[in-house]
Amino acid sequence: MKYELDHIGIAVRHLEESIDFYQNVLGASLIDRYRSDAKGVESEIAIMEIDGSRTELLMPTNNQTSPIARFIKQKGKGVHHIAYHVHDLDEAIEGLNKKGIRTLADSLRVNKHGRRLIYLNPADTEGTIIEYCDYPQQVD
Repeated sequence: MKYELDHIGIAVRHLEESIDFYQNVLGASLIDRYRSDAKGVESEIAIMEIDGSRTELLMPTNNQTSPIARFIKQKGKGVHHIAYHVHDLDEAIEGLNKKGIRTLADSLRVNKHGRRLIYLNPADTEGTIIEYCDYPQQVD
């Protein structure tokens, strides 16, 4: 199984300030901005791109139930997760299961960009939140 870095997710408190920093200091382009009220997401998301590399800025929209709000409360703002693109998400999940690595099954979903994703259980990844994702509508 081949793994490629897809994006890094950054938990932020103030999305406008973070977008401004990425654009005016790092020279990033704002690719998309949207709100997700899906359970387990509950965030406003800005996708920033610098020379083909993407960063997702994640601001919680519900401070009681958003996992991003929970993350900021526990660890503060900063790197929330690292996402790896895999050729076939189902095959990758099967491989994880064979190795005894658990996933957070309730996180399995398709986002608005057609990216299928799931999070690995941080208890099995030395505490790092790792996302596996694929793009079934795109040809690799």
